[in-house]
Amino acid sequence: MFCLFVCDSRLARFIFACYAAQILGGFFRDGHGKWSAGDAMNKSPAVIGLVMAGLITGCASGPMPPAYPAFIVSDELPNRFMATMPGVRAKEFASDAQSRSTSNRIDLPPDWSGTTGGSPGKALEIFVLSGKLRLADLTLPVGGYAYVPPGWLGFNLHTEEGATILYFLSDFDTDALIQTPLILDSNLVDWDTTDFVGIFRKELRYDPGNGASTWLTRVEVEAQIPWQSSSVPREGYLVSGQFQDSECVAGEPYTDVYLPGGYFDRPAESVHGGPAATALTESIWFLRESYESTTDYDVDCTVE
Repeated sequence: MFCLFVCDSRLARFIFACYAAQILGGFFRDGHGKWSAGDAMNKSPAVIGLVMAGLITGCASGPMPPAYPAFIVSDELPNRFMATMPGVRAKEFASDAQSRSTSNRIDLPPDWSGTTGGSPGKALEIFVLSGKLRLADLTLPVGGYAYVPPGWLGFNLHTEEGATILYFLSDFDTDALIQTPLILDSNLVDWDTTDFVGIFRKELRYDPGNGASTWLTRVEVEAQIPWQSSSVPREGYLVSGQFQDSECVAGEPYTDVYLPGGYFDRPAESVHGGPAATALTESIWFLRESYESTTDYDVDCTVE
């Protein structure tokens, strides 16, 4: 029964993968946003064999899910309390207890007030998914974006009717050149074409100092999406649409569908996309990387 539940629930599949990874040495998100594996040498061979048997045979009807956050359904995540934003409900996607970096979707109740806080050494990013959020004297509508580097006093935040936002706290890179707040309405930014027909990009932030970037990607129905990998970790949240994607796991594509609210946090060099990847309806992704990156399209889903 447990295996059937694991095979049928995307959240349970990820939890099972996390549990197995912990038994085998653990994986965690380090201060650079990378998912790393721990040392498995001191684990009991019997326990390792049991977990491996469950991983290999428990869901033999298809390829295994990736051992990192992918196809996460935000509405299925538990509500979390956030000390920096009292009175709100947060869906925590990823966090690092040591560095206090965190990625969340937050539901702000009507007539809520707070501040951007003042976490030392942390940069804050906000993207408005629904409602309106007032930041200081500026109102961010749906699609509003704000980047607040450390060293700035907390700006007042307020929403009259409630709002849903993406909220990221990240380590600040001293190589970054953007050291003042950046606030914009993405609806006023044009879509740029890419090298692929039907795929468009809208830049929200690019730091020429360290190459960190945040952007929106729009994918039209029937656009061809090649196998690809990024040289640095990448986070993504599906803002709208329905998007089918494949993650390459041990040389096999693991394919599933993202609905609005779907999230991934891919490690560097992970391969995804391919012939099964497609926008079932026009889709818009919110994407972010913390370092300068290159995307390799000369890859395939095979075991090296």
